[in-house]
Amino acid sequence: MVRKFRKRAWVTTILYDMMNAMHVRRLWVSGIVLAAAIALLPFSFHAERHLETATRVEGSQAETVRQELADRFRSPFVDEVVLVVQGLPPADSGEGAQALEPIATALRGQPGVSGVVSYLDSHDSVFLGRGGGTFVLVGLTSTEGPIELLVPKLHQLASSLQNQLRGRYPAVNLQLTGEIPLNFDIRKASSDDVDRGESLVIPATLALLLVAFGSLIAALIPLAVGQLAIATTMAITGFLAQRWHLSILVQNLATMLGLGLGIDYGLLMVSRFREAISAGHDGPAASVIAARQAGGTLLISASTVAIGFSALLTVPISEIRSIGIAGFLVAGMSVLLTNTIVPTALAWLGPRINLGRLPFTPKLDAHRAERTGIRWRQWGKVIVAHPWLALLLAGTPLLLLAWQVRRLDTSLPRGDWLPAAAESVQALHTLKQMDREGVVESLRIIVELPSDSIAQTDTGWSVLDRLTKRLASDPRSGRVISITTIADGNRSSLLNISRETRRTFLSSDGQAALIEVLPAGSVSVRDQVNWVRELRKTGALALTGVPGATLLVGGIPALNADYETIIRDRFPSVMALVVGGTLIALLCGFRSIIVALKAIALNLFSVAASFGALVLVFQNGHGSRFLGVPEGTGSVFPLVPIVAFAIVFGLSMDYEVFLVARVLEARRNGLSEIDAIPEGLARTAGLITSAAAIMIVVFAAFTFGDFLVVKMIGFTLAVAVFIDATLVRIVIGPALLRIAGDWNWWPGGLAKTRGQRS
Repeated sequence: MVRKFRKRAWVTTILYDMMNAMHVRRLWVSGIVLAAAIALLPFSFHAERHLETATRVEGSQAETVRQELADRFRSPFVDEVVLVVQGLPPADSGEGAQALEPIATALRGQPGVSGVVSYLDSHDSVFLGRGGGTFVLVGLTSTEGPIELLVPKLHQLASSLQNQLRGRYPAVNLQLTGEIPLNFDIRKASSDDVDRGESLVIPATLALLLVAFGSLIAALIPLAVGQLAIATTMAITGFLAQRWHLSILVQNLATMLGLGLGIDYGLLMVSRFREAISAGHDGPAASVIAARQAGGTLLISASTVAIGFSALLTVPISEIRSIGIAGFLVAGMSVLLTNTIVPTALAWLGPRINLGRLPFTPKLDAHRAERTGIRWRQWGKVIVAHPWLALLLAGTPLLLLAWQVRRLDTSLPRGDWLPAAAESVQALHTLKQMDREGVVESLRIIVELPSDSIAQTDTGWSVLDRLTKRLASDPRSGRVISITTIADGNRSSLLNISRETRRTFLSSDGQAALIEVLPAGSVSVRDQVNWVRELRKTGALALTGVPGATLLVGGIPALNADYETIIRDRFPSVMALVVGGTLIALLCGFRSIIVALKAIALNLFSVAASFGALVLVFQNGHGSRFLGVPEGTGSVFPLVPIVAFAIVFGLSMDYEVFLVARVLEARRNGLSEIDAIPEGLARTAGLITSAAAIMIVVFAAFTFGDFLVVKMIGFTLAVAVFIDATLVRIVIGPALLRIAGDWNWWPGGLAKTRGQRS
């Protein structure tokens, strides 16, 4: 029977052979990996410039509208920014027009500017804001990198123009806003959050590692693994970003996960090595023992993390796919570095791993591991003696917390969650005071007729005019602009309209037209999204009265609507892929159905509880002010649950794998289930506690940044790890192992594989 199980354990055998091959040629393998990592390091410093802040939803209607405007209309305003002008005389006065002229002229001469429209070009009241301010629409085009790279040059130009005008108009103020400048400032906020997070995390992490190991050398190794994993991941994503659209969130997630996973994996390897050293082995022998014992565990753990991130690649949203790529690379690089470079370094160090021992820590000896595990072994005996009581006491509060997940709202949060210090945000607030913020949040509607040319037939012109007026009569509409409003309803006036304006609002074949709808100031983001869905549901036939007509709705509100819809539709399939893939990985690693199913159930429990905490703190506002959010957001970003689920599911599995692997090892060495569970806790609970404390510090540090979506992700991950490493793995997990007894390891978990010691 044992032979039968061994034959089925082909995956475990292959993993063992891989590890054995690496140990035999560890100098060559680790040398190649280290050389590759060092070669990639310089590229990591420039990766950020290739990452985008713009959100792209592939195949969405909003993206289709954007492509239509670029390819069919050849509009110069596919990408645009808004220059908000204050402190000048009113634009409809002679002096105001004279002051505005050099601004418009300078913008037209700026490289990358494809179009400029102001009150000077169209004496439209939309350019006359409340309080005397005005704005200039600036179209942009770029063939060299992301469009956001043009923003610094526009900032310089605005600053130069402001200085020129200040002598005559001391109160003049020129500020950029719009989707592109907002994205640029979000990029800066993201970068600042990473720098701030690292400045907080690295000293705190080093302190925790010093407490865990009591040795400076031992503490530095996991930290170095984390930093190297981050650098190599950023370098690789920088190369990939030159071919595909990758989000700036890569930077945040790579830092969070690189520190978390890299340190976790390094911690396990160093802990196993120190155990072998304390047992009397020399450096090379101890490194081989550590790599063989910890290497397989790390491969199982990393595979579960990688599966979660791989599932995100199925979602056609640039941000989520970027996170999936970053997470997959971080997990892969962390386990590669830990299984190659670290064992080689440990073999060279040998007993010197304990250099830099802190004065308050006991000296490492053969009995220290046993002494430090006594309390955890006693705790395990209590759990084994009273498993049902342990389940009741630990499970009840978690059930109450998990129950809150039913109120999770994944629409866009209310309130102003943009970084307040950013110029683009301040300019957006100025537009709001001018009652012109709809310029940034406009709906872009493309209507196409099957036969009548809008530009050449009265019928087509009449259809567009009726639709424009119908949209203008909606109370949610602040202003509607189309070719008919620009021509004052007179088709013959088309000849007097500039080529730039005509290209913006009318396709080259005359069959399609753009209607730009500026929402009223009182219309919230949620109302805008609902409006988009209402228009799409109503359809072109009902809105135009023309059979065969088509209507596409784009713009920022439509992008938000498409974003929410795709995430809602793809979430179940992502969950199924993560759960199914993780189940297969656990079955291959442990050859036990019960252990695999129990691990899945506990992970779902941890995820639900962490989502419940997210609802209570951010959505409902209970304690959110301590995280820099003055009040409840009413909802959470659609991105957060799907990303957090994939990450939490993989990270939570780390501690399950650590614990179960040790319990299984004890069972294979002849201990009964009653004795193996306390032994497994004695060997891993301290490690799990140290690793979890580091993870929590890493994730919690990112809750104090300015990027609200990263705050939410960091908070959810920190809570999930805390719950998982305390109540779930230290209480509920061992209790369930005790209740299942020998069934835990059915059908082949207790069969030993080649290379395992008896």
